[in-house]
Amino acid sequence: MASKILFILHIPPPINGAALVGKYIQDSEIINTRFETKYVNLTASFSLEKIGKGGIGKFKHIFSIIRNVFRKLKNSKYDLCYMTLTAKGPGFYKDFLIILLVKLFKVNIVYHFHNKGVALSSKKWYNAILYKYAFNNTKCILLAPSLYKDIERYVSAENVYFCPNGIPEYSTFNTFKELEKIETLEPCKFLFLSNMLRQKGVLELLKACYILHKQRLKFECHFIGAWADIQEEEFNSAIEKYKLQHVVTFHGKQYGQDKVSFFEKSDVFVFPTFYHNECFPLVLLEAMQFGLPIITTDEGAIGEIVQNNKTGIIVKQQDVDSLAEAMLKMLKEPDIRKEYGARGKKRFEENFTLSMFEKKMEAILIKALNK
Repeated sequence: MASKILFILHIPPPINGAALVGKYIQDSEIINTRFETKYVNLTASFSLEKIGKGGIGKFKHIFSIIRNVFRKLKNSKYDLCYMTLTAKGPGFYKDFLIILLVKLFKVNIVYHFHNKGVALSSKKWYNAILYKYAFNNTKCILLAPSLYKDIERYVSAENVYFCPNGIPEYSTFNTFKELEKIETLEPCKFLFLSNMLRQKGVLELLKACYILHKQRLKFECHFIGAWADIQEEEFNSAIEKYKLQHVVTFHGKQYGQDKVSFFEKSDVFVFPTFYHNECFPLVLLEAMQFGLPIITTDEGAIGEIVQNNKTGIIVKQQDVDSLAEAMLKMLKEPDIRKEYGARGKKRFEENFTLSMFEKKMEAILIKALNK
């Protein structure tokens, strides 16, 4: 008889890493065949602008989530509860109410973290008390070993599993210029794809473009994403300030084949993030799949995705000069672009596909059930 697991996780909208992975799990034939599963959507904010904010509507929705969890627990006995726990802030306090409920029904819990901040938040005594209770007799799934330090105060190493994210493989793209036939003609096309958050390095990238543009170099920089704490007026104002009207283009949100087309046409992926919640960005896996070399930072577990000077270049956070230097290297050395991109694609195929993620998650859940 299959073990029963209650999955309490985030599902789009909005679209972010945790929600996409939640959707992959919900749709996984491997997981849903191996276990008897029930799902509760933990998402309380349905747009990027509302994340971390309150309001009567949100509190009503949180109550609805808690009621849904209660009904699931009351109507069936579960062998395990899988939960994507928010590490800190208002999201953690909301999740803590659900933890109380699950523990009341004496169901073992395994947390899956897509963000970080436990260690920092623990400096407040009342948070430390809540964490001690939340982590007691539980297990955790982390995206990479480098993230363990965030929870090591509360969870022993034997109760931690590591499962890197994986994404679907596109079957329609043409291996990005077939890699060996990569174009060496200018202009070099840089691509940024993320929500337009200040901490994703949007403004730093514009400043780096300005440095290159002053040298009269031929290149393009394409931005894809949804407006967030950076809005259209501020972005366009920066473009005008740095005289980048003929260099930088914003394309808004792109999905499906439209997004694929941008990956196929680009030469280098740039992601200069210093986002406090950054752990294991799925967009880097997408870039690697399309054979793009990557310029990024060492935030979260990025250093375990991108290999410095092998599949990309890791620069200092918020360091515009080092970012511009890395972009200049990629612009002037197409052979390096080809070499790094090919290695990155191979690394993706060997480590970060969705099927690999599903099989790894299945094995972890089996271990969590048997411990």
